[in-house]
Amino acid sequence: MIVVSSRATNKNLMTNESFKEEQLSPEINDDLYERFSITIDKGQEPLRIDKFLANRIENATRNKVQQAINTGMVMVNGREVRPNYKVKGLDEIIVYSDMSPEETEVVPEKMPLNIVYEDDELMLINKPAGMVVHPGSGNYTGTLLNGVAWYLKQQNPDLTEDTLPRFGLVHRIDKNTSGLLMLAKTDKAMRNLAKQFFDHTIRRQYVALVWGDVKKDEGTIIAHVGRHQRFRKLFEAYPEGDHGKEAITHYKVLERFGYVTLVQCILETGRTHQIRVHMKYIGHPLFNDDFYGGDKIVKGTVYTKYKQFVDNCFTICQRQALHAKTLGFLHPADGRELFFDTPLPDDMEQVIEKWRKYSTTVGSIKG
Repeated sequence: MIVVSSRATNKNLMTNESFKEEQLSPEINDDLYERFSITIDKGQEPLRIDKFLANRIENATRNKVQQAINTGMVMVNGREVRPNYKVKGLDEIIVYSDMSPEETEVVPEKMPLNIVYEDDELMLINKPAGMVVHPGSGNYTGTLLNGVAWYLKQQNPDLTEDTLPRFGLVHRIDKNTSGLLMLAKTDKAMRNLAKQFFDHTIRRQYVALVWGDVKKDEGTIIAHVGRHQRFRKLFEAYPEGDHGKEAITHYKVLERFGYVTLVQCILETGRTHQIRVHMKYIGHPLFNDDFYGGDKIVKGTVYTKYKQFVDNCFTICQRQALHAKTLGFLHPADGRELFFDTPLPDDMEQVIEKWRKYSTTVGSIKG
């Protein structure tokens, strides 16, 4: 559904001097980059991981490797380890860094894009779960931005990153989050839209399936969001505001299923992993969120049939159950109010329906 309002505004979107220091939405700046990815040979003898990596990575010292491990920058088979962990055959090791790599060239790549709206100034894309938004170390191709670059260059062969930085990317959503993503098609539109994100005037609504029965029908979560001070790949909520950046999430219960709840989340700010971190902070991690504890049974029974039911749900929705459903903003050319809405993807729809039926069945048995 697309709702377009013709009301214009004369608001000058370029008067905030602080914006000049932060041209893009903060959402695209706070990220980790994959530096090395290693799969251990099948015949590898057990060896401490700090020693193994110090020998394998050029110019790496054992002390630096240990620091990286202790701050959660080294993952083995998707989990953090200690420096004395002994690597073994077929282990998959990923080493991350929070230092931005040199600018990665966006190579145009033809791919299908689900474009829900487009005009001369901007385009909106419904991103599927599992697609990385922009290239970075470890993800040079196959990202949404690779596809956008190819698409825009078919319209304007002379278009480059010099004339339109990052091919118009003004914000992002996580790899395993589905939903609406907005891109500018001109440098002027990019600055205008990025300023709206900076001022938190963009209206964004997400739908999430979270663990537990959320007691209040609606509420507001206020807690700074920043990197976990030890496990640097994760983010944490800091209620005292002494770390991270201000973050505000408004939520509203849409439907209750007993052990899980369907909620709508409206972002007042846009921090990395904000909804995922805030919902965990109030005790309701997102369903199947492997970063924040939602990929195991958080609420429910101990019965085998219930575990099988949850595992089946995890199989259907193999990522955090989060969808960027709506996006509202002012058109960068004429100030019209635009509002876009997208349906939930199939994996979330199927899981929600399974929980709906399950809660009805359990309720009838209890009754």
